[in-house]
Order: sequence, then C-alpha cells, then structure tokens
Amino acid sequence: MIEVYIDGASAGNPGPSGAGIFIKGNGLAETYSLPLGHMSNHEAEFHAFIQALHICINNGLADSVISFRTDSELVNKAMEKEFVKNKLYAPLFEEALSLTRKIDLFFMKWIPSAENKVADDLARKAIHKNKREESHKPT
Repeated sequence: MIEVYIDGASAGNPGPSGAGIFIKGNGLAETYSLPLGHMSNHEAEFHAFIQALHICINNGLADSVISFRTDSELVNKAMEKEFVKNKLYAPLFEEALSLTRKIDLFFMKWIPSAENKVADDLARKAIHKNKREESHKPT
C-alpha cells in the first residue's frame, strides 16, 4: 500500500500558499514542496490533494492501493460525502473526485495535525518558495 500525506498552507487567508506531499510505501519515499500562488488555506488544501493525485497517476501508481492522509476536515468530509457545500470549492472538489476515479483502490483518512508533520513542513517550505519567487519578479 502507498500512503500519501498531504497538506496545504497559507501565510494569511488568503495569502502566499504551498502544498506539501509525502509519498511512502512499496519502496518509495518522495517529498514535494510546491508553491501554489495566492489563495485561501482551504483552497491550498484542495490543491495539495489535486497535485498529489496527479503525481500518483503520472508516476504509474494508479493501479496500486493508495491511502491519502490529510488533516483537512474540509477535504476529508468532501471526499467522504462526495459533496462540498461552499460553491467556491466546487470546481476543485470536482477535479479531485474525477482524479480519484482513475485510481484502482483509493482511500482517504483524516489524521491529526501532529501525524502530518512532514507534509506540513513541506507546505510551509513551499510558502517561502512562493515569497522568494515573488521577490525576484521584475517590477
């Protein structure tokens, strides 16, 4: 089984945001720290999930048993109920749901933040990458 730990974070709400992804299992141990631009924390959580799904699918893991772990109650409940109340997140939810259907055995589990430390650290590093990229833009 592959375990994928995901986290999205924002410095401000909205603000510079990042995704942290930690994939382990079947001999894998990969980390990703991806700047996401300017968005809310909830948007960053969905984007982290979507990016992780793309990584898994593009790296040939779709035929594996994949268990996603998140400390985002919003993302976890949306996937569990296959519904999101806030229309702002509907397009992100629909994209994520569509991608999960490309995985043979998809699971999602909510975990406490303390158990998601690696993904959280990666997401925070991505926020700083965002800030560095913004400071290097020509004015």
